[in-house]
Amino acid sequence: MRLPDLGERGQGWVVLQVVLIFLIALAGVPEPAVTGPAGTFLLILGGAFIVAGGVMVFLGSRTLGRSFTPDPRPLERGELVQTGIYASIRHPIYGGLAMGAFGWGCYTASPIAMALSVLLLVVVWLKSIREEAWLVERYPEYAEYRSRTRRFFPRFI
Repeated sequence: MRLPDLGERGQGWVVLQVVLIFLIALAGVPEPAVTGPAGTFLLILGGAFIVAGGVMVFLGSRTLGRSFTPDPRPLERGELVQTGIYASIRHPIYGGLAMGAFGWGCYTASPIAMALSVLLLVVVWLKSIREEAWLVERYPEYAEYRSRTRRFFPRFI
């Protein structure tokens, strides 16, 4: 299965991702509908997912350094990073975005935000497949790296 490029650098994938993140944020704005112990649990779980997702995004973008691009096509001047968080996760930024989105859905107890989070996960999963095809073309060693690391989350999750 070959996924569409959606632009020379895959910019269409980024647009889909950003639109979904915006819609997830909007869907979670109403006050939480769940109260009591269940509401407290959702607040704590959601907050933990938001923080963990934010840490993954931060570590992923910081570790990439000058190789970072929001587009799925790797930069010509970029390097294949296999250190830091990338030693165990191939796409920590995508995983962190999905985790934060699910966290927001829990935190606000928004079924719409949760449903959109599932859609975001599908989009970043498809985007990662398109990106990995380009990474294999650009970096011959990527195939071996892919075989020993997980896509979005480390092995202990």
